[in-house]
Amino acid sequence: MEKIAAILISAHIFADFLLQTGKMANNKRNLLLLFLHAAIHAAVSWLLLQAWAYWQVPLYLFTVHALIDYLKERFMEKSYRSFIADQTAHLFSLVLLSFLLAEQHFVPELSGFLYKATVVLAGLTATIRGAGFLINLITKEILEKNQLNPDGLIDGGKLIGQLERGLIFLFIFINLPTAIGFLVTAKSILRFEEARKQKLAEYILIGTLLSFSTAIAIGTLTMWAISF
Repeated sequence: MEKIAAILISAHIFADFLLQTGKMANNKRNLLLLFLHAAIHAAVSWLLLQAWAYWQVPLYLFTVHALIDYLKERFMEKSYRSFIADQTAHLFSLVLLSFLLAEQHFVPELSGFLYKATVVLAGLTATIRGAGFLINLITKEILEKNQLNPDGLIDGGKLIGQLERGLIFLFIFINLPTAIGFLVTAKSILRFEEARKQKLAEYILIGTLLSFSTAIAIGTLTMWAISF
């Protein structure tokens, strides 16, 4: 069951954070775009799982994914809370499907290097892009509430966050967690001037801790998943 879940979650990550365009993400009240997005999820999952005889799998994925996204768009405002609720609902539906397939004694075709490469790539995608969406929603709310307007390059903070999370994922993957400490130190030195302003310092600290903690958590889960 664990291996099935890992493949389904990997497919979900690819479809949500690599193959979903901004137009799809921002216009899910448009049923055509919503169904296209759900169809991509179903197709990617079916291809990776290679459950050719189980036509119910893509049908389940298409229906459930479209329903969850529609309900979120219809009843929830765009925020980090709705993002967490949405992803939690999707993950629960994938774990349920994994359980149902395991009950049918289904064994996924992916194995060895191909399985590990798929899970690692999905973990890296979730670390760099998936976590980035969550952190952006949280920090954006903080900026608006406190009326902060930090100077810097356009999307500079976003790129820095992606790079640091990618490095943390790499350090965990090569079993060099101590290097994360050097990354923290380097960032602290570079942000020394901003740290003199309390509100800005707290904002930077929150963003940094979120970035580091999500990268460590996803990296650790990825290493656990490839051990199956």
